[in-house]
Amino acid sequence: MRGSLVGTAVTLAAGAMLTAAMTTASASPPAATAPKAEPSQPVLVDCFWNRNVRPTDFILACGDGNSRLIGLHWTRWSPDTATAVGVNAVNDCKPYCAAGTFRSYRVTVRLDRPEPWKKHPDVLRYGRMSLTYEGARPDGFKNVVIYPLWD
Repeated sequence: MRGSLVGTAVTLAAGAMLTAAMTTASASPPAATAPKAEPSQPVLVDCFWNRNVRPTDFILACGDGNSRLIGLHWTRWSPDTATAVGVNAVNDCKPYCAAGTFRSYRVTVRLDRPEPWKKHPDVLRYGRMSLTYEGARPDGFKNVVIYPLWD
């Protein structure tokens, strides 16, 4: 009999904790949303399919995060192009990526080729990004690197 009382008490306690957790989660305020672009202004789509306008940081390597743009300062965000300066932090992956070191390289970022976003055809998104390295750059990189942006 003692065993069934303990089992009942454990079941009731677990149910109470689950109810409390669900109530807390459902009572949470909605997550903050990224700033919306004006209808004629393209957006920059990130790894999580969020629309971004003038982001200060942007992950380039979505799979592992080993290349990202940080400290972006935008000087232009127009219907045709966007331009920023910042830093490309790149993992040198030496001796391998998990033990590698992030190195920082000054870059100018240029977005262009606005086109309708396949996921939301009424939204324009930039289709290409080019990075121009100011001085030092990661091993094997050219002075200007061009990336097609995901859709």
